[in-house]
Amino acid sequence: MKDKDRKLYLSSLTDKLVRGEMGRRDFLRLSGKLGLGAGALGMGLGPRPYFGVSSAQAQEAVQPSADVIAWLKEVGKPFAGTTLKLATESTPPSNAINSQLKKYFEEATGIKVEIEVLPLEQVLQKLTLDVASSLGTYDLYYIDQSWAASFSQDVFDPREQISAKPDLAMPNYNIDDFLPALVDGIAMYEGRMVGVPYDIPIFIMIYRKDVYEELGLKAPTTFDELYNNSKAITDKKGPDLFGYAGQMKSGHYALECEWTSMLWGHGGSIFRSDGTFSGNDEQGIAALDYYTKLRAIMPPGVDGWTWDGQGQAVAQGVAASMLSWGEFFPYFDDPTQTKVSGLCEAVIPPQPIALRTVKDTGYGEIPGVGHQGGSSLAVSKYSKAPDAAWLFMQWATCADTQALITVLGGGTGPTRASVYDDPRVKANARVGAGTTRHLPVVRETIAKYMGSEPDLPEWAQLSSDTIPVGLGKYFAGGYGSSKEAMDDIAGQVAAVLKG
Repeated sequence: MKDKDRKLYLSSLTDKLVRGEMGRRDFLRLSGKLGLGAGALGMGLGPRPYFGVSSAQAQEAVQPSADVIAWLKEVGKPFAGTTLKLATESTPPSNAINSQLKKYFEEATGIKVEIEVLPLEQVLQKLTLDVASSLGTYDLYYIDQSWAASFSQDVFDPREQISAKPDLAMPNYNIDDFLPALVDGIAMYEGRMVGVPYDIPIFIMIYRKDVYEELGLKAPTTFDELYNNSKAITDKKGPDLFGYAGQMKSGHYALECEWTSMLWGHGGSIFRSDGTFSGNDEQGIAALDYYTKLRAIMPPGVDGWTWDGQGQAVAQGVAASMLSWGEFFPYFDDPTQTKVSGLCEAVIPPQPIALRTVKDTGYGEIPGVGHQGGSSLAVSKYSKAPDAAWLFMQWATCADTQALITVLGGGTGPTRASVYDDPRVKANARVGAGTTRHLPVVRETIAKYMGSEPDLPEWAQLSSDTIPVGLGKYFAGGYGSSKEAMDDIAGQVAAVLKG
């Protein structure tokens, strides 16, 4: 199937799903064969954990660089009166830019920017239609990491833009400042750079320091310590306070994310190098047995929680720890929103018992306890104003704007190395709404402990249906043992891969 026909077909599938003319499983099966991953399809993921901007003090301190504004005023003159459009998921960068920062760009350049914040599957639908029609309705593309292959030929490689348009290149933009692990894991496909890293949610360990200290516990550095600490808290303080909160909703991508982190941490992987499912090998069974033990000391109702329920359990003082998205941490520190302001600490994820190498896995899977998700920002080749869009893209992803996004809160981890060292970011590393005091942990996790899911067409169905449905059945008592459950899931995975 030609690329254009493929994307038109995906658009028609999405329309049928929205109208209720097609079931979720059929949609995943058919669209997955077209090469888009679970993150791209957005099936069942729900909104990302974004909690708004930080304190009024932080907002008052937001002042863009005078040099950046001067450059925008000068280079933007020919494009005054242009309108740009971007469709994006609700992410910390997009929300901060849309609600607080784009006014500075618009005032300096005379360029108007319309940002549509939509559920991820709707972003995909709109981008797919735009590419299929070549209309250029959207000038900038928000590209989930699992979309890179599908849209790599429809956007400009930013390195080529810098070379081809030196008169439009932002001074000191420094594309090499983007964290190498994110460039490789999010923005590259077959040698092309598909935009630049824009957003990076990643698993870190978050725990209640006050509870740990009260019980004489230390921050967990291993999976055994995580379990033993969590059990001790549940035994001592339950049912008012539990040791750990999970994201274990049956059939939901959140469950697959948490299971994957446990799997990688026990020396396992989703696939072998020959492309067969390996979740039912010795390490996979050990991981599920561990997850089962951990589940037994979690709060009631965890089987119905995605990451939102998990985060609220910690925020409202129901659970004392979680291994989950770092985006929650600034929210936990907000005294107007939670019961745990100043009580949580962040550390790197527990060290794996063993860790498989990439060469021992399949489909580009990268084992690592710090499960990551991420996105890039790119200029569409179909844009009617690609030069104006390139100006906006550089401004939206430059170090100065990233620093402003970060101090406004929302939990984002910067994708540039320099932003972690920015004085404005470091000055916000104090207890309070929108804190940045967790960012050194985020940075270290990205550099050393980041894990990435495999990249294959069927991953949409496997990660958002086959695997989490099977896991949900297991946790509901639908199998006699962890081995039986994983063997059954292995058979289902094999059937999906056979088509």
